[in-house]
Amino acid sequence: MARKRFEPIGGKTPAERVLRPVVNFTARESSSGILLILATVIAMVWANSGWAASYHSLFHEEKLTVAFSDFFSLSYTLGHWVNDGLMAIFFFVVGLEIKREVLSGELRTPKRAMLPLLAATGGAVLPALIYLAINREGDLARGWGIPMATDIAFSLGVLALVASRAPLGLKVFLTAFAIVDDLIAVIVIALFYSGTISTYNLFSAAAALTVMVVFNKTGIRKAAPYFIFSLVTWFFVLKSGIHASIAGVLCAATIPATPRLSADQFVSRGRELIGVLVPQEATRLDPGAISELRARVYQANAPLEILEEDLHPWVAFFIMPVFALANAGVTLGSNWLQELTSPVALGIALALVVGKTVGISIFAKLGVMAKLSILPSGVRWPQIYATAALGGIGFTMSLFIATLAFPPGPILDAAKLGILMGSLVSGILGSVLLKFALRPSRHPHTAQASA
Repeated sequence: MARKRFEPIGGKTPAERVLRPVVNFTARESSSGILLILATVIAMVWANSGWAASYHSLFHEEKLTVAFSDFFSLSYTLGHWVNDGLMAIFFFVVGLEIKREVLSGELRTPKRAMLPLLAATGGAVLPALIYLAINREGDLARGWGIPMATDIAFSLGVLALVASRAPLGLKVFLTAFAIVDDLIAVIVIALFYSGTISTYNLFSAAAALTVMVVFNKTGIRKAAPYFIFSLVTWFFVLKSGIHASIAGVLCAATIPATPRLSADQFVSRGRELIGVLVPQEATRLDPGAISELRARVYQANAPLEILEEDLHPWVAFFIMPVFALANAGVTLGSNWLQELTSPVALGIALALVVGKTVGISIFAKLGVMAKLSILPSGVRWPQIYATAALGGIGFTMSLFIATLAFPPGPILDAAKLGILMGSLVSGILGSVLLKFALRPSRHPHTAQASA
């Protein structure tokens, strides 16, 4: 009799094991999109109710101080703590996602990487140009970075709600180009939305980051050392004048992506332990073997995968909704319609709706036509165009950059209204296009050839 090949629980195929992080990620992000919508509605109702003063006082006026000494002292409003503290964790997870995609995901080979790379580039450049065409002069021009990024949670949430049977390749494409979008946004924040640079603090942050690189190279896999030095790096980056979100991405890049045990070592030792656990005349399981097997399972996972898995629920179900609650509350005065039709709001809304849809679609099409990239399996061009429209849901990242581009006041309120309007229209447009794009083709052979 042929010996049965060792398989993980559930008999997953290699392809399913590779795609599992994507499936888990999309499911989680889709669910968190509902919480984001709820948090946004609460923020808008709160900011326009009889308790509006309490909303602004809680998030934007009263300061919360954390101090261990005169030097290690931070005093910010709650909204500032959310944007510079909690969002650093959000960007840390973004950094983990980027590293995973580069090492083992859609960005691991040039042919796979080019489609989301080109799509994200088109979806960043054209919206910025559209915004600048409407707001060319003065301080208003600082908002050009606002419509460049895609909100993964909202866009995947809409995709799941209106197109639950969409090809997995389409979800992977949306996730990949949204992650590249985030990377572009991080670079834009670092280069164009940071303050005066403090050399001392910048070098201190670099020293802490170097220690984390050494941890990685010397094989340290425990989370505690990375956590401590990530906090140190975040503190000095915050003090340096560079936005603290950059610390999250840089720290994520140092997290080990390889497990302590190789697959062969895990399988070999696992079989030995299973033999101990299940002897022929067993009356009870060996607790020592169970304990070691649990430890081996942990060691067979890369720290990057473990952290991403552990932090995603916190980011998706706590940090992002809290961010939306703290930043989406715009008090609509008597001139709110004038703010909605202002150059800033119109520029952002048009950039998100038109710029994202056209930019993503054209650059993706040119890449395939030039044979630089290929469409995902089972995906057709109408589905790409519809997904490009969903890319106009900027929300979280757009709100985040808006708070960096403009100080509190009428311009920032107009920017937020433009983000909300542009994201809403993009979501509706993408939903309608997806309904048509996912209809069964009357000419399957032609559709397959076009894909």
